[in-house]
This record gives sequence, structure tokens and C-alpha cells, in this order.
Amino acid sequence: MRSTSSGATPYVLAALGAALLFGASTPFAKLLVGEIAPILLAGLLYLGSGIGLWAMRIVRDRGLVAAELSRGEWAALAGAIASGGIAGPVLLMVGLTRTSAADASLLLNLEAVLTAAIAWVVFREHTERRMVLGMALIVGGGVVLAWPGEHAVPGGSALGALAVAAACLCWAVDNNLTRRVATADATFVAATKGLVAGIVNLGVALALGARLPNLGAAAGAMTVGLIGYGISLVLFVMALRGLGSARTGAYFSTAPFLGAAIATWALHEPTSWGFWAAAALMIAGVWLHLTERHEHAHTHEALAHTHAHRHDEHHRHVHEFPWDGREPHTHPHEHASLTHSHRHFPDIHHRHRHRHRSAAR
Repeated sequence: MRSTSSGATPYVLAALGAALLFGASTPFAKLLVGEIAPILLAGLLYLGSGIGLWAMRIVRDRGLVAAELSRGEWAALAGAIASGGIAGPVLLMVGLTRTSAADASLLLNLEAVLTAAIAWVVFREHTERRMVLGMALIVGGGVVLAWPGEHAVPGGSALGALAVAAACLCWAVDNNLTRRVATADATFVAATKGLVAGIVNLGVALALGARLPNLGAAAGAMTVGLIGYGISLVLFVMALRGLGSARTGAYFSTAPFLGAAIATWALHEPTSWGFWAAAALMIAGVWLHLTERHEHAHTHEALAHTHAHRHDEHHRHVHEFPWDGREPHTHPHEHASLTHSHRHFPDIHHRHRHRHRSAAR
């Protein structure tokens, strides 16, 4: 069984890096919940992400450079912000007020399942039984990790559960819409989502009567947001380019386990049988994804787009402008129709339909 191809390795590492940063931010965000109202905290987290990433982008580009998005990409980005950055957090806060934390933790595992379902059913992203089994093991690990213990808070209502499930659906839609803009500058996508979502959530919180925290708490929340939401989202968008929505969502769903592992190591918290059972399930699921081999003859239709790339078998164009030979580089380019066979993932160049069974193991 061969491991994942070297071409996919950076995207796999980006997806796991996104999960690591988001998982690591969770313990810090929980410390702030007692000081800051939930919706206000969500606003500060997103706002820290947006302001921080925009500042980094301005420094990197030596000025405010406009992103080159098509009308359809702008629509997809707006939809992603509305669903995942605005509706999702609000629904989650509504759900948390009407259900127990343990039940909410279990329901949050729906995000990975719904992301994959939308990718496979709506956007026709290709999958194999191996990938479905890997997804099931990873989600199963999340369920075990979040399973309520003997001291769990009972209660909750059907409305609360539905609100949390609806939040997961919003984030699943967000993940799939963000894939539509994955060829754009990942920092721009993440910065814009963070800034707009932060402003809206902050406005909603203040309208509901929340009060701004002291400067130290606000700065702490925004710093956590920059790392755990902003940089994490940049890595997530980069992973979407090379892995597609379902696979990226599967890797990202390891975030709860990674967060628990960091808390155990850093805070010296004791581990339980559930922690190690979740670890075994998630490692097995990730291994199934990493060892996927999907290869068959396929045709690339003629295509023109813009994204960061290297000159490989899919990028053999010439440059009509002076080029210093640096790679990766970004510019508008065209792909001629091409038919060949090689190992691939549902990345931005391989979103074709499958009429026959592929050589996947």
C-alpha cells in the first residue's frame, strides 16, 4: 500500500495544520467564555482574524492589492461568509442555551459528515468506500471523545439540538462554498471572512446588550482568533485546493482530538480510555485517507483561471511577460484539453465526473 503522493502531501499537512491550530485555540477560547458573552466572543475572535490577516496581507503585498475574483467567486465567498461566519455562530449560541454542552459536543461532529455529504451529493466530488470508512472512523473518534461521562449535564431540548445541527449545516455549506474560491489568495479569503463576520457578530452582540470587555481580555480574544481562526482558515483554504471539501473536512475533524492532546500535554490533565479509543479511531481513519490511491484515465477540459502554481504536467504554458523563474508564482493562465492517467485527488484541476470504477485502493 503506497502512501499519499508527494504532490498531495503539502495539502494534507495544511489540513492537519488547520486542525491543530483550531484545536489548540479551543482551550484558550473556553477560558474567555466566563469573561465575555458568547456572541461577543465570536465577534472578537473573527475580528481578530480579519484585522490581523489584512494587516499581514498589506505588509506582504506592500499595499492594499485587490483580489481577482469572478462574479461567481464573489457570490460564493458572500455565501460562505453569511452561512459559516454569521448564521453558524448565532445558531450555535442559540443551541448552547437550550442543550447541554455534552450533547452539543456530540452534535458538532455533524459538520464533517454534512460537509462530505454536500460535497459528494451536491457537488459530485468523487469518493470511494475507503474514504467513507475513513470518514466514519474519524467522526466515530470525535463521538467517543465527546461522549458524556457520569457527571455530564442532563437535559436540553429538541430546539437546542436542532439549532446546533443547523449550525453544523451552515458550516458544511461554508466549507463547500469556500472551495469555489480556493484558487484565490487564501489570505484574502480568510481575512475577508473574518473581518465581515467579526463586524456583524460584534454588532449583533452589542445590539443584544452585551458590553465590551476590558482591553486585555479583548486583545487576548483577538489574538486567539488570529491564530485559531485566521491562520487556521488560510491553511484550510490551501488544503481545499488540493484535496477537495470532503477530504479536507475529514482531516480538519481531528481538531477536537488534537486540542484534547495539547491540553493533556500542556496542562497535565489525566487521560481516559475514551481519549485513547478516540486516538485509535482517528489515526485509523487518517491512515485510510493517507493511503488512498485513486488513478484512472481522465480528460482535462480547456480551462482559464488564476492561482499559485509550479510548472508541472498540468502547467506547461509559456509566459507572455518577463519571468524571473521563481516558483510558485501567480498569474492568469490557460490549460489546453489534455487526456492522461496518473494518481490524483479532487483538487482544482481534477473535478471531473467518474463514469467507470477507478483504480482506487
